[in-house]
Amino acid sequence: VIDRLDYLERLGVNTLYLNPVFYARSLHKYDGNTFHHVDPYFGPDPEGDFRLMAEETSNPATWHMTAADRLFFELIDKAHRRGLRVIIDGVFNHTGRDFFAFQDLREKQSASAYRDWYIVEDLDDPSTAANEFKYKGWWGVESLPVFADTEDGTDLHPGPKKYVMDATARWMDPNGDGDPSDGIDGWRLDVANEVPIRFWADWNRHVRELNPEAYTVTEIWDDAAGFIEEGGFSATMNYHGFAFPVKGFLIDRRMTPGRFAEEITGRQEGYPEAVRYANQNLIDSHDTPRLASMIVNAPTGDYEQPARYDYDVGLVSPRHTDAYDVRRPNGRERRIQRLVALFQMTGVGAPMIYYGTEAGMWGGDDPDDRMPMLWPDMTYQPQAGHPRGLSRPVDPVTFDSSLLRFYQEIIGLRKEYTAFRRGAFEVLHTDDEAGLFGFGRRYGRDALIVVLNRSEHIQPVRFRLDNAYKGAYRFLYATEANPVEVTESSDEIVFEAPPLTGVVLIRK
Repeated sequence: VIDRLDYLERLGVNTLYLNPVFYARSLHKYDGNTFHHVDPYFGPDPEGDFRLMAEETSNPATWHMTAADRLFFELIDKAHRRGLRVIIDGVFNHTGRDFFAFQDLREKQSASAYRDWYIVEDLDDPSTAANEFKYKGWWGVESLPVFADTEDGTDLHPGPKKYVMDATARWMDPNGDGDPSDGIDGWRLDVANEVPIRFWADWNRHVRELNPEAYTVTEIWDDAAGFIEEGGFSATMNYHGFAFPVKGFLIDRRMTPGRFAEEITGRQEGYPEAVRYANQNLIDSHDTPRLASMIVNAPTGDYEQPARYDYDVGLVSPRHTDAYDVRRPNGRERRIQRLVALFQMTGVGAPMIYYGTEAGMWGGDDPDDRMPMLWPDMTYQPQAGHPRGLSRPVDPVTFDSSLLRFYQEIIGLRKEYTAFRRGAFEVLHTDDEAGLFGFGRRYGRDALIVVLNRSEHIQPVRFRLDNAYKGAYRFLYATEANPVEVTESSDEIVFEAPPLTGVVLIRK
């Protein structure tokens, strides 16, 4: 990542969110062995790091700074020097079986100092040959033992709670001098709704004491407004209020523009205004297929919308069905990707791009969504195999420079125009038959209008402007290269929208 900071800076992003970097054995690292060390294999001296870690307990006075930890903080420093913030993934509901506390419990059983950290159902009886040790695993998965709560269920058990608080301070203020500038800038919290809310309220208070500007974002797939308020979070991963309706309208086209307008505004209403602007507006992630493959595998049918918009059910991976199409997206599908990305950058909320989406990567749900990054200076073999042994086209795997330029352009639009980051949002036009959705963003005297044409045809656009948006507009940007001609008028917007294209206008 340090070697690629130039790339991130040129892309134009201002924050880097890392999936778990803590020591763990899996590809996903949600089965942590500790929460206070970067995986030694991410650093230059794994053997030396393991020797240091063997001397530690849950007491932070025994903790060492490993070579991998030092390299991570070097990344933080280099990122901060470029104006890049860094947030990391916290998994405080469960651990891996190699987690130091669970290892001690498994070995020492009732004599373990960590006996009460986990939900133990049965201890091993040493007088028998069998191993009777049983414990609760997250969703029944034995490799993910769950931390215990207090007896009344309102808080995390004091043992793991103190450990998590200590680990949090280590990452946010590594030298403990009260200056958080050498630490991380925030957290994404895995399965946050499965940890008691009193813990989160205390933890978020602790985070703000360490760094008042820290960003904490929950992983909640449903409406998170109440949870954010009770727990003191900054925002949520906005599947419910953003990704689901965007997929329903722009990707699946199983939602009319009118209904999309209702959904995209209605699902935001429960959040305080500040949270709406901070919510993490994502489309794809480590828990979903990639955006390009969502488009390739968009379901067909009428406007009846399935639960969760096929995000984690249905056509998400060849693991589940022969019908999943693993091919490279075509030109039409890339136009739809550009529509989605434009709305990400111009709608209300903080857009998140999953690594490689801007480079043209495609693929299904786990584990395909964790493929190595595409880089422009590397050569890749074509994709020719199919995980289910089916026939498929042979697809070249190349870095998509034109798509990268597009992402740079729309990120540049967002950075240049404050209205796209902080402005008021109003739906200005919907046309269900034509597949048109238009909205405005206002900040101070600036006004911008964005019109998305989800249809496969050129569509005439005509709608009247209310007082807040009156004035003559000029063409500013389109997701496809050619500019559009806007009829001069101070009362209405008139132009022709190319098929599968988003058009941005700005008031003169």
